[in-house]
Amino acid sequence: MDRQHIGREAEARAVQLLQQAGFTVLARNYRCRMGELDIVAQRSQLLVIAEVRLRSRVQFGGAAASITAAKRARIVRTTRYLLRRQPALAGLAVRFDALLLGAPGGPIEWIEAAFEA
Repeated sequence: MDRQHIGREAEARAVQLLQQAGFTVLARNYRCRMGELDIVAQRSQLLVIAEVRLRSRVQFGGAAASITAAKRARIVRTTRYLLRRQPALAGLAVRFDALLLGAPGGPIEWIEAAFEA
């Protein structure tokens, strides 16, 4: 399998996990000039911006370490852009989660409030 296929499969599994937890997925791979958001999901008055990371090797710190300060800043900027473009979402509480996979098909570690804006 190629990397793109493995990445799509990881995101699909992350979407299933969020849906099982009662979230409605509003967008996958939301792209704009500011960057990309892997998953945008809502449950009640909570908007979750979920970053999905897959790292099968831990030599470089694993999946969590791959969400660098620069990556977090891009996610926050992209989220702000999304909220300006979608006023109906602007009144919701926003939380940035990380859904981490150590190997394709492996368990998903869900870190709620992985970072703040």
